[in-house]
Amino acid sequence: MEYINIFVKGIFIENMIFAYFLGMCSYLAVSKTVKTATGLGAAVIFVLGITVPINYLLENYILKEGALSWLGEEYASIDLSFLSFIMFIAVIASMVQLVEMAVEKFAPALYGALGIFLPLIAVNCSILGGSLFMQQRQYANIGEATMFGLGSGVGWFLAIVAIAAIREKIRYSHVPAPLKGIGITFIITGLMGIAFMSFMGIKL
Repeated sequence: MEYINIFVKGIFIENMIFAYFLGMCSYLAVSKTVKTATGLGAAVIFVLGITVPINYLLENYILKEGALSWLGEEYASIDLSFLSFIMFIAVIASMVQLVEMAVEKFAPALYGALGIFLPLIAVNCSILGGSLFMQQRQYANIGEATMFGLGSGVGWFLAIVAIAAIREKIRYSHVPAPLKGIGITFIITGLMGIAFMSFMGIKL
């Protein structure tokens, strides 16, 4: 039950886009069509679902104070937490490279459509944010950390696909010239953020 709670909270209550506004650059730039938004969103789910549990293991068995005690009593006082940022980023960059290679191999059209924003997942704030939130919340086990990573990824996926679908529709609507493009997208994102605030009332 706790796993479901963490997963649902990651999607709706603690949505990376609408609750924390993390990963906005990719969200705004790649949400012009549903196809590209779906591709990038799926890649983010995969990267978050893989990197958060890997970084959980790094944090709890290598980096934090006392994590190396499994090697012996003499290692129990070692604290490598100052390496957290660089290690987390290294894991994220490695996973993004794997995703980029897979997309280029099996979906070259999507690879071309995503362009520079696929490798830029490595510097997507929501990806590093997932690992840092995991570190801050100190989940009890790797299962909870994995559910949080997947929930956060699905939440980001829903956000970018939803805004892409709306942007495709409003392309045929009368939007005042000063608000066309990114302007109206900001306004809609704000309204969607307010709508997602209603999920904060859910008690899990």
